Amino acid sequence: MGDLVGSVPVPYNHGFQDLPDGEGPATPMSDLPTDQPLSGQPTSLRIGAVSYLNAKPLVYRLAELLPEAEVVYALPSRLSEALSAGELDVALAPSIELANHPEWTIVSDACIGCRGPVLSVKLAFRVPPDRVRTLALDEGSRTSAVLAQLLLRELHGVQPRLRNLPIGCELEDSDADAVLVIGDRAIRADESAYQEVWDLGDRWCRWAELPLVFAMWVARPGVCTPAVAAALAAARDEGCRHLRQIAREQASAMRLPLALVEEYLCRNLYFHFGSQQLRGLELFYERAAAWGFIRSAPRVIVDDCTIER
Repeated sequence: MGDLVGSVPVPYNHGFQDLPDGEGPATPMSDLPTDQPLSGQPTSLRIGAVSYLNAKPLVYRLAELLPEAEVVYALPSRLSEALSAGELDVALAPSIELANHPEWTIVSDACIGCRGPVLSVKLAFRVPPDRVRTLALDEGSRTSAVLAQLLLRELHGVQPRLRNLPIGCELEDSDADAVLVIGDRAIRADESAYQEVWDLGDRWCRWAELPLVFAMWVARPGVCTPAVAAALAAARDEGCRHLRQIAREQASAMRLPLALVEEYLCRNLYFHFGSQQLRGLELFYERAAAWGFIRSAPRVIVDDCTIER
């Protein structure tokens, strides 16, 4: 595992192989309203996605590329429930959900991940990390909630009592020793009152020396996915070619500085699932299971025609 001594700034991507400019980096932004309900007339294929900024490049022109499918939007927790219940065929699911549903298959090399600082997942400390006794977890977090606990245990041997940080609350609304925030709450957070702030993407990549995957496209058993995999990859590729256009649109809609949104989409996030991402995901599950944060490490099932090993 990598050396984490000190707080020297770390460059993006931590030595992982680069893709051409514009084809890299996204991860959880603030909870946005569901675009449409999961109810309605059945179709031949139902795909579930999220409305977060980090997912915008993955769904770019997806409805045009796969017109026979119905694309619906909901919160990550609702997507996982719907996929499990058979209401969806394919969904963009938080990585940690695969531990609860080992029968799901990764069906695309499009994902939301990072190879260094991610900007939108932060752990803020009121006390030194090795003295943390209480940890407040962002209510919207799933993968990041496990990640924060895992890194605290691995790096400092602490297992704090958990508290909830409701959606709509800010960092300063919790008096816990450490507070996890994700999305635009993390991006906008005033960090001046805290002893230390970890970017969890950066911390994971420096410690594990592998990239981190926050969410990926998965399918329930029995779903035929070759055409879906091709469309999801094509949507991702189109989105990566139009990252700056997406940034302009979203910066205006979210009232965030354009330079910040461009940096987030073009450098902080990474949208390709390859062999290093697979190894990082397997290590994440292995260590989460070792510390008891999940029941067991799932066997990661991938569609071999879409994942470059």
